[in-house]
Amino acid sequence: MNIENTKAQMRKGVLEYCILSILKGDDKYASEILDTLKDAKMLVVEGTIYPLLTRLKNAGLLSYRWEESSSGPPRKYYGLTETGKMFLKELDSTWDELRTAVNVVTNKKSK
Repeated sequence: MNIENTKAQMRKGVLEYCILSILKGDDKYASEILDTLKDAKMLVVEGTIYPLLTRLKNAGLLSYRWEESSSGPPRKYYGLTETGKMFLKELDSTWDELRTAVNVVTNKKSK
């Protein structure tokens, strides 16, 4: 069994949740989302994020708008819809339950 593959699958499983959480405060464009994920050591490439953003938009969780940029072409900014905000709230609750359960099973203390 390949440990790197298992680690990648674990990260992929929480990627949607992380993206929605990043967008909780302000609208962001894809590069900002990628930078935030990379800063958190979530190894994500552009080829992964764009289809995921499109899927979240098509599911009604995200909206987008174009905004002119002073340093290049217009940027597409993504933000949470009302449905996305409710979805994120449910994921927050589920994440807390899952984290608690995994900590119990692995005998780790919650922070």
